[in-house]
Amino acid sequence: MSNKPNAREAIVDTASRLFFTQGYHATGLSQIIKDSDSPKGSLYYYFPHGKEELALTCIHKTSEIVVRQLKQYVEKDVAVEQAVQDFILQMVRDAEESDYKGMVPFSFWVAVETSCISEELRKACQAVFKDWQDVILQRLLEEGTDAELAADKASVVVSLFEGALLQTLTCRSTGPLLAAARMIPGLLG
Repeated sequence: MSNKPNAREAIVDTASRLFFTQGYHATGLSQIIKDSDSPKGSLYYYFPHGKEELALTCIHKTSEIVVRQLKQYVEKDVAVEQAVQDFILQMVRDAEESDYKGMVPFSFWVAVETSCISEELRKACQAVFKDWQDVILQRLLEEGTDAELAADKASVVVSLFEGALLQTLTCRSTGPLLAAARMIPGLLG
């Protein structure tokens, strides 16, 4: 069994990529082990409860990454609508630079596919969207927006950028993300 410090990380990175590109059901543990170059024992050492536990780890990791990126924009000394536009425009650059590969909307595999598998995965997905919304909500509250309206706006913004990313990848065009960015001032202003 490999206890290299990066074995767990390699397994999580590989599983995230495979879950995102193939889906939860189409990704087997054997493929994760093979593609991560990890011994079978490492996977079960780090994830004794198997695929669902690994998926939960991937869900949490993805959420942390997006929250960190979103906070980098929202914590800048600009209005929230500018911060969210800049965040979406970064998605545009990422889509172009990756030739529309390797970017999968969180809702595509996680919320749609895995939330039907178990209540634990559904709750994890729910928490992810709440965490993302909370970043925007907090900033709206700081700018004086009413709490209920701020919560609604944060929910719509997350739905907007997730949906626009899905359309961007499907159409292989940055148009939907660019349209979403243009709509942000109307939604948040």
